Amino acid sequence: MADEAAARTDFADLVRRRMAELRLGLRAVAERAVDPDRPEEGSLWTKGTLENLANGRAIKAPGPGQLRALAVALEVPLRSLQDAAAAQWFGMETVTAGEGDLETRLLVRRYQAMSPEDRRRLQIIAETYDPS
Repeated sequence: MADEAAARTDFADLVRRRMAELRLGLRAVAERAVDPDRPEEGSLWTKGTLENLANGRAIKAPGPGQLRALAVALEVPLRSLQDAAAAQWFGMETVTAGEGDLETRLLVRRYQAMSPEDRRRLQIIAETYDPS
């Protein structure tokens, strides 16, 4: 799993794409990357870290404040960055049935926490209601 996660570039790809769409350079993104919950801390991303990320070099997984700051800098929903970070650093996939479907995410998390026996029981119940 670690090798799989290390090979992922979801977060870096999203950052590069948004920088290109907004026509922002590394320095501009770094200057704009301020956590709206803690603006007194100033920028939470350095030009060098963003450059490493953009060039495919390893960086530490960003923390919550860094994700909020980058969401502001790149004008993207925080959830998009969280999902991309989870995929890149932890190999996690976000499952949704529709845009912002929190109920589906909650059900998936609960399903993943179930024992194999409970999962099988739930599958049997779901198959009972499958119209196909």
